[in-house]
Amino acid sequence: MEEQEQKVLNLIKDKDYAPMKAKEIAMIMHVPKSEYNELLRILGKLEMELKIQKNRKNQYRPVDTVYYDGIYRKNQKGFGFVKIEDQEDEIYIAKENSKNALNGDRVLVEIIEEKNKLKKAEGKVVKILKHEKDTIVGRFENNKSFGFVVPDDKNFGTDIFISKKNFGKARNNHKVLVKIIKYPEKGKKAEGKIIEVLGNVNEAGVDMLSLIKEHNLPSTFPEPVVEEAKKCGNKIDERDIIGRRDLRGDIIFTIDGEDAKDLDDAVKVTKLENGNYKLDVHIADVSHYVKPNSLLDQEALLRGTSIYMLGRVIPMLPRELSNGICSLNAGEDRFTLSCSMEINPKGEVISSDVYKAVINVTERMTYTNVQKILDYVNTSKQEISSNTDVIESKLQDDVDKEELNIQNNLDKEVINRYKPYIPEFKLMEELAHILKNKRLEQGYLNLDIPESKIELDIDGRVTNIKKYETTFANEIIEQFMLTANETIAEKFFWLDAPFIYRVHEKPDYEKVQELNKFLFNFGLKIKANKDNIYPKEFAKILEEVQGKEEEKVVSNLVLRTLKVARYEAENQGHFGIASKYYCHFTSPIRRYPDLFIHRIISKYLEENYDVGEKFVEEYKKQAEERAKQSSERENIATKVERESEDIKKAEYMESRIGEEYEGIISSVTSFGIFVELENTVEGLIRFDDLGDEYFIYDEERKRLIGEHTKTTYKIGDKIKIRVKDASKLLRTVDFEKA
Repeated sequence: MEEQEQKVLNLIKDKDYAPMKAKEIAMIMHVPKSEYNELLRILGKLEMELKIQKNRKNQYRPVDTVYYDGIYRKNQKGFGFVKIEDQEDEIYIAKENSKNALNGDRVLVEIIEEKNKLKKAEGKVVKILKHEKDTIVGRFENNKSFGFVVPDDKNFGTDIFISKKNFGKARNNHKVLVKIIKYPEKGKKAEGKIIEVLGNVNEAGVDMLSLIKEHNLPSTFPEPVVEEAKKCGNKIDERDIIGRRDLRGDIIFTIDGEDAKDLDDAVKVTKLENGNYKLDVHIADVSHYVKPNSLLDQEALLRGTSIYMLGRVIPMLPRELSNGICSLNAGEDRFTLSCSMEINPKGEVISSDVYKAVINVTERMTYTNVQKILDYVNTSKQEISSNTDVIESKLQDDVDKEELNIQNNLDKEVINRYKPYIPEFKLMEELAHILKNKRLEQGYLNLDIPESKIELDIDGRVTNIKKYETTFANEIIEQFMLTANETIAEKFFWLDAPFIYRVHEKPDYEKVQELNKFLFNFGLKIKANKDNIYPKEFAKILEEVQGKEEEKVVSNLVLRTLKVARYEAENQGHFGIASKYYCHFTSPIRRYPDLFIHRIISKYLEENYDVGEKFVEEYKKQAEERAKQSSERENIATKVERESEDIKKAEYMESRIGEEYEGIISSVTSFGIFVELENTVEGLIRFDDLGDEYFIYDEERKRLIGEHTKTTYKIGDKIKIRVKDASKLLRTVDFEKA
């Protein structure tokens, strides 16, 4: 369809073109009578998008002014920005030039002032092509004869007027879903009709349900999709083992978090006689069950990724697959797509093999238990032999004699249960150290940004928030998966196969300059110029602050400077992990790109790498479409997961107003400072809440300076705060200087 539009547009923009009517264009382009209505549709669309226009004689001609098609992102203060596809810089839109566009609308923009060194290009919205939303989630306020819905999306731009006949069953302070029946224009608010009541704002679970409705997430699977999943059964079909390597006798482990249910990767490490290591990474063969264009496939593509909200998962695949036949559950025969790599002591993959297998996981391990085992071994006063008998003997003797000073880390039951496998885990640890050290040498960005661990009660209310503690057991799986992803990406890149890569471009030079303004406060600087921006320079900074108080803050600053990774059909490398070739291969249960490339890999294996041109051409086109769709779905998932955390953090702090904490300044702005507490909660201190003194914002050094006392606030400073306010509804936390 887009190809036909481009042909019509090219004709009308041709220098030898003279204005023509639709029938004349049809004759010139040899459009059959049966396709004439389609031509009219294309002309109408191009006209609506202001790419062409009609004169008084109904003849089509090109538009002289250049208009840009993009997505409008509105700020609470009224102004906004338009993001044009394939352009890095956004276009600034003043409030009076927004034409009542709402957050997320697709708009046409005319540039009224070109960008310069000091500011972005400025434009005005000339047409709203498509409203992003026709339903909105918000809080209902009843004023008897009429009402309003205050949207949860604070950037939406308007409250929604509700006439009494459109209240439905909504009551004051209910969270509701509203259908927009009139969009705002000429100073009037939007009008709507309540189509669903979600519950009272304080009712348990309504907050997460509101997020699901706000982002129009597919929270349940259509019955035909579930039925298709059930047909896959819960046991492998023995007939399908033919052509697979039977590795059911191998000692293989899954290592995940305690709560994980969709186990899509399993590992084994062997030490070879030549001193090298053999790393086997076995990934659930989801593509064996989810066939192209099946109902399951269509639903998976629609979702793009699993979304992990607090206390709730919106999976990409039905649980019959994600927790059942596709999950590598211990003691169950499962099909895998596997990658075996021979790795030398320098961490270099010197050979690899990709194949289909059937495995039976020996043990379902958790990060916690693996770390207990490693701590037990590593705190021993003398080297433990890799011989199992010696280990068993040592367990008995040393534990009884309390010779090992590991106290809280030693769980006798765990050690005794898994003692036959201790050499396996030690070997994993050994290889993971080698792989990580090699990455660090290459410039791998080892960002120390702890995630939040938000604990909920049975009703979904927050009971505690703290940092999610990771251990080297997490690092083992991280390094193994990175290595498998790189190996697969490089192999299929050189085969020129249709593929989806994980792309992370180098940051913009201007962003690096901005980062250096912040780093100046720590006596640090990233060496870079427009042509040379290397991950190793960033890695040096992270190494410099490792173990210091400012490590977390600097890691966050670096993260904000980096571009967002995305999926592409063309390999462009991955800046963050300093890798030339990278893809997502290891999580097909929860990510569509992984499932898609599994199909391609399977085809190459089935055809002994002699794949026909028809398949390559078809799947290269699909790769472009699927990569774009997957990136969009990932962005939505990231936003939802972040917002779910913001809601729960604000809820947690609502009951702690007046309490005092020590935090670290994480950001300095022209309107105040953001402070992050040890438990990962972040709040804003506005200028008025910094005390009686007037503070000047030093934009060059990104700091605040007191007018009289010259008191300075900059990123990384410790500060004592008091919780001033918190709002679960607004998803905000406000502090004041204690």
